[in-house]
Amino acid sequence: MATTIKLATSAEDHHIARLAAVALGLSVLEAAIPSPLPGVKPGLANIIVLIVLARYGWRAAAWVSLLRVLAGSLLMGSFLAPGFFLSLVGALCSLAVLALSMHLPQRWFGAVTHSVLAAFAHIAGQMLVVYLWLIPHAGIAYLLPVFAAAALVFGTVNGIIAMQFMNTPQQSPLPPGEG
Repeated sequence: MATTIKLATSAEDHHIARLAAVALGLSVLEAAIPSPLPGVKPGLANIIVLIVLARYGWRAAAWVSLLRVLAGSLLMGSFLAPGFFLSLVGALCSLAVLALSMHLPQRWFGAVTHSVLAAFAHIAGQMLVVYLWLIPHAGIAYLLPVFAAAALVFGTVNGIIAMQFMNTPQQSPLPPGEG
């Protein structure tokens, strides 16, 4: 007789999984977009992380971000490859900065600021991994202005998109009568 093990999950777990799936879908879509420079991507999944951060808090945003990195690497066949570690360190640095930036006055700092700070942290973490592990040469410093410019542009655009989604009325994810 086979034994069935059932994992106890909550409605919040299911909600986080759905949000992580949306972020994962955006990551897959982004992977299909050709990049003019290797490593420069718009970070579309970060829009979802920003929305989750604003609506559900840092813990939920961390789960969505890290699930997206893990599932994305498994789906794209890069688990434990250098790209996985670049993505993971970038996500961890972004999450650390987001944890700190949540304490900034909301009057002056919002989704766009969070997005730009997270984008800079992401690229800084990735450049550190590149320097310490992949290309230990000071010449990679010449790439910093290009990546910083990309972080500024994409961080701003993603923050504006996230802000637009957050300014629309939120609909309940539950069917009528269950919320």
